[in-house]
Amino acid sequence: MQPATWRQALLQAAGYAGLVVAVVALVIGAVSLPALIGTAVNPDGFAAPSAHGQGVALPPVSAPLDGGDEGDDGDDGDGIDEADPAKDPTDVTGSDVAPLVEPDVEVVDDWVSRTASATGIPARALSAYALAHVSIAQVEPDCGLDWTTIAAIGAIESGHGSHGDAVLADDGTVQPTILGRALDGDGVAAIRDTDGGALDGDARWDRAVGPMQFIPSTWAIWGIDANGDGVADPNHIDDAAHATALYLCASGPMTSPEGWREAVFSYNHDNAYVDKVATIANGYVASVG
Repeated sequence: MQPATWRQALLQAAGYAGLVVAVVALVIGAVSLPALIGTAVNPDGFAAPSAHGQGVALPPVSAPLDGGDEGDDGDDGDGIDEADPAKDPTDVTGSDVAPLVEPDVEVVDDWVSRTASATGIPARALSAYALAHVSIAQVEPDCGLDWTTIAAIGAIESGHGSHGDAVLADDGTVQPTILGRALDGDGVAAIRDTDGGALDGDARWDRAVGPMQFIPSTWAIWGIDANGDGVADPNHIDDAAHATALYLCASGPMTSPEGWREAVFSYNHDNAYVDKVATIANGYVASVG
């Protein structure tokens, strides 16, 4: 072969090699760029999307709230009014957390009826979620939690107190008791019994209890007698909804997407769960306009 022919062959081979390198670089860039963008926008990666609850207005109540002037009511910042301690001890947990509002304060019936029809939430459950919204807005005004988030959690955890054969009665009780699986470490957290089986009937392992699925050890801290009957009962929709509000707001303000997600994540450490709560809550927001 002539020298010129050798030179042409070498140049052609170099051209092919350059083309291959360029194609490989293009493929690598196409694969890695979205990941890099995703990480830059979301430091936690694609597992932490920006979905969050949008929020709605405070439901109307049929009686004025006797809360006094904000900031001068003896509230020490933890949602408990020290100037108005619990009137009755709670029989189930021993907690001394007082009801957030007086039991005779009710959400306006017409609002409950219209909103229940629009959202598909049972009226009795909606009443509990709405009153928890009103109550937490009074004692934790900076939290920003509203009933749509509480309702979304109730929908996921128990279908608003209807899981299995359970029925939510007009008085707010859920029967039979809704129990989660034993937290025995088999695919779930291992939490040995903390209440002697008093709430969940299991003296070996703890189980989540009631329409909002509280673990007994968590209920011992956040359980509240919201309806003023002297018992903090996780099987009562009013007590459970109010306890959920207190628990969520303990994480801090929920007025930003980040704050909202952090609070709901504290309820269940799963980003997919947080996304599901956001989807359902925003569906309720859209339903009520």
